[in-house]
Amino acid sequence: MSQTDFSTLKMQPDLLKNLASLGYDQMTPIQAESLPLILDGKDVIAQGKTGSGKTAAFGLGLLEKLDVERLQVQSLVLCPTRELADQVTKELRRLARSIANIKVLTLCGGMPFGPQVGSLEYGAHIIVGTPGRIEDHLSRGTLKLDHVNTLVLDEADRMLDMGFQASLDAIVNQIPKWRQTLLFSATFPDQIKVISKRIMLKPVMVEVEARHDKTTISQHFYKVVDQKQCLTALRLLLLQHRPDSTVVFCNTKVETLEITDELVKSGFSALALNGDLEQWDRDQTMVRFANKSVSVLVATDVAARGLDIDALDAVVNYQLPHEPETYVHRIGRTGRAGSTGMAFTLHNGSEYKLTMLADYLETKIDSEAL
Repeated sequence: MSQTDFSTLKMQPDLLKNLASLGYDQMTPIQAESLPLILDGKDVIAQGKTGSGKTAAFGLGLLEKLDVERLQVQSLVLCPTRELADQVTKELRRLARSIANIKVLTLCGGMPFGPQVGSLEYGAHIIVGTPGRIEDHLSRGTLKLDHVNTLVLDEADRMLDMGFQASLDAIVNQIPKWRQTLLFSATFPDQIKVISKRIMLKPVMVEVEARHDKTTISQHFYKVVDQKQCLTALRLLLLQHRPDSTVVFCNTKVETLEITDELVKSGFSALALNGDLEQWDRDQTMVRFANKSVSVLVATDVAARGLDIDALDAVVNYQLPHEPETYVHRIGRTGRAGSTGMAFTLHNGSEYKLTMLADYLETKIDSEAL
């Protein structure tokens, strides 16, 4: 029996049986590293992004110690966006299929407040929500967190990027200090280190190798001299390869709008995704991209985090990102689960960024002609 088998974990037999029925045999790297610690009650800081198996890692931990006989909020999972909260809730319900009468409730902004209050009156075991809406319920007295024994911050770096620091502080102050705290983050900026020292007790760090699988992603680099040539190159790549679904990554919100506009003028079906979109518009954009009525999504890194796209054909870096880790996160959205994917990167020949990326990837980067 492999040490990465779920059956090696000390969990309720019903949970293990349900995992087997879901096809969960082997743990992913982040699960193998973090789950034993979580089940042991430790505070954990783990590096994990969408698709790494992080939801099952913290989800199994909080389900294992849940007392279904107590209809009180025992676990709180905070997410930066409604999309991620919905994904987490769906996964938690799948993992909890063997537990009778468990109630998982989602509380997110962009949804009517009244029905949420009604649902809370019936009680819940696990709350999954966005910081702003959770803080709103706390301030109105419609939510109590006195009995929470597990707090999860999912994509903590993004929540801080989006300005949720004050909301997080207000929420944490309402939760018992004897709780277990689990923090998942794709990156570890200084803010993460500061907040972990303040809200966690002797946390254990879990860092899993996040580099891409070269065998499933075909990577190509092209040198361009100016904005006009960038747009021409992007159009050519989309016409040559004709991917059914493509995410074009930009470094600024303004660029997402400008590039989308140019692509639409050229006859491509494209939509922009950035942090300025209202929740309803964001939801509609994702629905259209998911059902393939739109084939190109032009997005910033922050806006695209948390998107769970199973079969993405191609990723285009409209420019080199500022950090090599961001490049890996971007291209890691294609070529998942053994499928093949394409990653195209446009750059202006910046020696510093290219050298830094080549060193990080431990490979030589050669630019191609279009």
